[in-house]
Amino acid sequence: LGYPTHSAALQSVSLIQREVEVTSWFPGQSHQGKMGSQEPRPKYYTPYEVSLHNHEDDLWVSFLGNVDDLTSLVSNNHTSELAEPIVAVAGTDISHWFNTKTKDLRTCVDPITGCVVPYTPGGRFIHVPPPVPRTDHPTNISRPWWKDPAFRIGKLTARKRTLRVVNILTSQETLIDVCTEENIEEIQERYRVHNGHTDSYTWKYSGVVLDMKKTLNDNNVIDEYEKFQQLSIDETDEACISEVHVYYNDDLSEG
Repeated sequence: LGYPTHSAALQSVSLIQREVEVTSWFPGQSHQGKMGSQEPRPKYYTPYEVSLHNHEDDLWVSFLGNVDDLTSLVSNNHTSELAEPIVAVAGTDISHWFNTKTKDLRTCVDPITGCVVPYTPGGRFIHVPPPVPRTDHPTNISRPWWKDPAFRIGKLTARKRTLRVVNILTSQETLIDVCTEENIEEIQERYRVHNGHTDSYTWKYSGVVLDMKKTLNDNNVIDEYEKFQQLSIDETDEACISEVHVYYNDDLSEG
């Protein structure tokens, strides 16, 4: 029997590394076995949208770029004092609770026991084990809520953009906040509350029809926020707001 070549060994190591990356997203949950399947596009939210869900009956939080709906978690534990730290941060970003490398809770050394324990300056919360064994702490939790995709409803946008949509048929101008990651179809859904017949319109920028499957940037509606920031121009300034036009489909000749 011959030994594997150096090239074959490196290829084997590479395959193992890729497998570890895929299977370690959430402990105990494998994402293998779906080779070639395409994950659905995540829904993106702005910090303002998250902030609207700020009480125990409707409770969202964002952390590490994700958005979780913890309403049911708190509802199922509403009599527990462990729910209070979560209710206190409803509608906010709690990324500071987590280690950005491990994606798990930050830790510290307990001054009494000398053990490494979760760092919870706001008080221990749901699914965080006590610093010492207790009979009232459940031991059948397969995964804590911050690692449970069942609570995940989407992602937090890396940056919010304000877009002016001009209806050429009615001359109505509408300002809407959108996420930089959203494609035009998803932006159209945000615009629907202002125009219920938006499916009957074609979107254009500088006279060019926009690709509904692409983002604003990919459609050359460039976000020049960084350039304006260097020039000390506030992002709410009119010059920072991109403008797109929507044409009623029976009126495209005017475009």
